[in-house]
Amino acid sequence: MMQYHNPRSGSTVDRPIPGRLDHRVSGTAGKRGSERFSSPAQDGSPMKYVTKADGSLQPFDREKVRRTLRNMGLGAEDADRIADEIEMSVPSGVKTTAVLRMIRARARAVRPAVRHRTNLRRALALLRPKPEFEEFVRVLLREHGYRVETGCILAGRCGEHEVDAVAQKDDATIFVEVKHHANHHRMTGLDEGRIARAIVEDLQEGFRAGRCAISIDGALIICNTKLSAHAKRYATCREIGHIGWDYPVEQNLRTMIETTQSYPVTIVAGVSPSVSARLAAAGFLTAKQVAYGDATAIAHDAGIPLREVLLIAGRARAILEP
Repeated sequence: MMQYHNPRSGSTVDRPIPGRLDHRVSGTAGKRGSERFSSPAQDGSPMKYVTKADGSLQPFDREKVRRTLRNMGLGAEDADRIADEIEMSVPSGVKTTAVLRMIRARARAVRPAVRHRTNLRRALALLRPKPEFEEFVRVLLREHGYRVETGCILAGRCGEHEVDAVAQKDDATIFVEVKHHANHHRMTGLDEGRIARAIVEDLQEGFRAGRCAISIDGALIICNTKLSAHAKRYATCREIGHIGWDYPVEQNLRTMIETTQSYPVTIVAGVSPSVSARLAAAGFLTAKQVAYGDATAIAHDAGIPLREVLLIAGRARAILEP
């Protein structure tokens, strides 16, 4: 607005600046700016939004906050209470990084061991693809009742195929292919499923021709990231098993780890890549192996100072125990 002096009447009045919208008008333009960040929810209260790293907006997801708290080891009651508190206190348009800081701060107040824990998706990404993540997957499958063989080269009708593992459970024999991404936000796409399908067909034809000694019933692809929608559709259509970070809903990588507490040793904050590699080379892939193992033997086998092993073991126990 600008002030205008009327020389005839001697009075001064406010007039809009040319080309500029007067947002003091009630009920319309003044509301539109705030509606970008909040709109009425079904219960009549304003819907809150969060600002992602790329600047885009998405509705505040209380369930995602609750799930993050549960992933940090909090009980259901504490997770529900803190999720409600955060939902009530954050302003609309808050950055996701600020929400995460609030989650961590409140989680630490309830469970101090949270400060020793790395985010699980990041912990998986910190593993080297070969051999650490591959061996971790084999350990995880054994925890879930699979008999696992490694170092397998299987003869198909048209060629030989080196697979990451052969696993058996419930009278079914499958080969396992492991896919790891250092960037845990990256999607696992269609190519892995298409390749696995071709290998299954060749191995089954090789078995019927007498070239392959093992009858392969199917394939299982295990990856540390989410799957693209195209990859899911193809895997379902072609009956290729897929286990990703959050797929399938009933038994995905996250739930398989959490139900058996088979967290990678990198879940412990402060474990360097070199220490993780030494532990893996000595056969210690999970936090509970270090937490409840013989510290002196672990230090000897991995070539790590005993004091450091004891520190990692103590933090691992704090994470694993309620």
